[in-house]
Amino acid sequence: MNKFYALVLVLFIALQAKAQDTLRSVEIKTDASSTKKSYRKVTNTATMTSKELLKAACCNLAESFETNPSIDVNFSDALTGTKQIKMLGLTSPYLMITEENIPSVRGASQAYGLTFTPGTWIESIQITKGAGSVVNGYESISGQINTELIKPISDIPFFLNVYGSSDSRFEVNTHFNKKITEKWSSSLFVHGNTRVQKMDNNDDGFMDNPLGKQINILNRWQFADAEKGWVSFINFRYMNDEKQTGELDFDPNRDKGTTNFWGSEINTERFDVSTKLGYVFPNMPYQSIGFQNAFTSHKQDSYFGLNDYQITQKSFYSNLILNSIIQNTKHRFATGLNFTYDDYNEFLAVPSISGVYDRIDTSFGAFFEYTYDNLDNFSLVAGARVDNHNRLGVFATPRIHVRYNPWEKGVLRASVGRGKRSANIFAENQQLFASSRAFDILNSSGKIYGLNPEIAWNYGVSFLQGFTLFTKSADVTLDFYRTDFQNQAIVDLYASPQQALFYNGKSFANSFQLEFNIDLMTHLNFRTAYKYYDVQTEYISGEAQRPLQAKHRYFANLGYATHIGEKGRQWKFDFTYNWLGKQQLPNTASNPVADRLPEYSPSFSLMNAQVTRTFSSSFEMYAGAENLGNYKQDKAILGNENPFGTNFDTSIVYAPVFGQMFYAGLRFKIK
Repeated sequence: MNKFYALVLVLFIALQAKAQDTLRSVEIKTDASSTKKSYRKVTNTATMTSKELLKAACCNLAESFETNPSIDVNFSDALTGTKQIKMLGLTSPYLMITEENIPSVRGASQAYGLTFTPGTWIESIQITKGAGSVVNGYESISGQINTELIKPISDIPFFLNVYGSSDSRFEVNTHFNKKITEKWSSSLFVHGNTRVQKMDNNDDGFMDNPLGKQINILNRWQFADAEKGWVSFINFRYMNDEKQTGELDFDPNRDKGTTNFWGSEINTERFDVSTKLGYVFPNMPYQSIGFQNAFTSHKQDSYFGLNDYQITQKSFYSNLILNSIIQNTKHRFATGLNFTYDDYNEFLAVPSISGVYDRIDTSFGAFFEYTYDNLDNFSLVAGARVDNHNRLGVFATPRIHVRYNPWEKGVLRASVGRGKRSANIFAENQQLFASSRAFDILNSSGKIYGLNPEIAWNYGVSFLQGFTLFTKSADVTLDFYRTDFQNQAIVDLYASPQQALFYNGKSFANSFQLEFNIDLMTHLNFRTAYKYYDVQTEYISGEAQRPLQAKHRYFANLGYATHIGEKGRQWKFDFTYNWLGKQQLPNTASNPVADRLPEYSPSFSLMNAQVTRTFSSSFEMYAGAENLGNYKQDKAILGNENPFGTNFDTSIVYAPVFGQMFYAGLRFKIK
C-alpha cells in the first residue's frame, strides 16, 4: 500500500482518517512493540521505532541495525572501524538508502555515509526487502532503507545524550526545538564525537580503531497549515569528519608520504540542503502534490599509505509527485517526474592505476504507480518508470508487489522488480586502498570506468503468520528472495592476493530467512532468526562463492522491561546473540606462509548486552557491552610487519578486530 510520503504524512493521516473510517491497518504487535510489521501493507516492510534504536548504543545509522534480523552488520576493514550493512546477501550499494524518501547514501558517500547520520536524530527506520517503489528511483536492487528524522512539530524543547566507551570514543548530542509561530517550528541538532586514544588490543602494531573527530549540525524547519492543506520541510546540514589510522607510531605531520610508518587520513566535508513542499486538497484528502529537492556537496580527501584518493561529488535531486484516485479509493495512483544531476571529480593514485576520473551523470525520468486495495484480503502495487540517462541510455524499470491474506493473521507477499545502476567502483571499495593490491579494469569499452552498468532482477516471496502460543502473542515469517544480475561490476580477489580485478559478469544471490517472535510474558519479548545465503559469482577462474559472506547465520534477541513505577522509573534489559558460519576468504595461497589465510574462516559467535535505568520521564542512564565473548580475528592485517611490501592487506576482515567494548551514557529531556 503506497503512502503519501513523509512530506505530506502529518496532514494526510489526519485528513485520511476523517474521510475514510473503513481503512484498516493491523500491526503484528501491541503499541509497545519496538519493531512493527503490517498485515495490510503490500511491501515486505518492517518499521524500527525509536524504542528499537534505544536497545543498543546506536551512535549512528550504521550501528542502528544490531538488533534487527534482516540486516547483517560487518566491519569493512581492519583499520577504520567502519561498519557496513548487507541485506539479502548484498552490500549497501545495492540498497536504496533514503532520508525521508530522498536518496542520501550514494556515490561518494557509499563507504562512510552510514556514519554521517547520528542515531539520536532518527525517529524511525523502514526496511523494505526486494525491489522498492518506482517513485523513489531505478537504483534499488535488493531493497530500501528509509530513515525518518524527528519532526520539529512533534519534538521536545531540549534533548541531551552523552556517550563514552572503552575504546576512547566520546559523543555529545543536543537537540533544541522551538515553536516559532502557530505554523512554523524549528529544530537544531548538534552532534560531536571524537576518539582520542590509540589502542592495539591484537598486538599487530596498528590501531584497532582510528583517531577521529566529527561535527555534525542540522537545522530543520517545518511549516504546517492543516486548514489550507500545506506542509513543508527545509533542512540545512553541515558535517566535517576526520579520521587518522595506521601504525601506532605514525605521525601525519612527520610521516605522510614517506615509508617511515604506514598511516592514513580520511577527511570528509559535506553540506546538504533539502526542501519538501506538499499540498493535500482539504476536500479531497486522497489527492496530494509533493515536490522534493535536494542539493549535496561532498568532498573527501584521503590517503592510504602511499595510495592517494580524492573525490568530490556535487548532486542535485528533484522529484515531483501527484497522488490521486481513479473513481474511488480502492484504485489509487502516484505519478510524477524526477531529475538527478551528479558531478564527480575523482583522483586516484594506486599501483597500476593513476589518473583523474571526472564525469557528469544526468538522468530525467517519469513514473506511474497504480495501487489496488479492496480493503479486505488483496492488494497490488504495479509501477513502471522510464528514464533517460546520459550514460545508461533510455531504459524502463518495471516493478510489482502483491499482497494476499488467505486467512486471519496470515499474509502472503510477492514481488518482482528490475534495477539498474552505475557502480562507483573506487568509492565503493575504498577498503582495498589500504593494501598493496594493484588495480586492473579488464573491460574498457563501457561508459563508467570502462565498465557497463549493473542490471539485476529481484524476485521474492514472503509469508507472515501471527498466532497465539500458550496464550502468548507470536508470529513467524518466511522469506525467500533471489537477485539475478544480468550484468554486475565484479570485484575479483581470487585471481591473486596482489591484485584487485574489476570486470563485468554475471552473478546471483539467494536469500532465505526464517524469523520467529513471541511475547514470552508481559514486557518480555524473544526474537530469533535463521538466515541462509547462496551468493555465487562468475569469476574468470569459474563460478565461486562471494568472499566474506557467511552462508549460515543465526540471530536471537531477548528484551525485557519492568513495569513503569513511580515517577516513570523503570529498568530495561536487552541481549543480542549472533552466530556466523564459515566464510569463504579471498585467495592468499601465493603469499609467504606467515601471510596466508585458510580457504574458509572459522565460525564464531558475538554477544551484545545493554541495561537502561529510567529515573523519570526526563532522565535515564544506560550501560552496555559489545562482543562480550571477546572474540577477535586471529590475523586481521596481512604483512603488518612490512606494510609497504607486496603482501600488505587490511581488507580481509570477517570478524571483530577490537574485542570487548564497554560503554555508558545518559539521556536528559526537557518536555
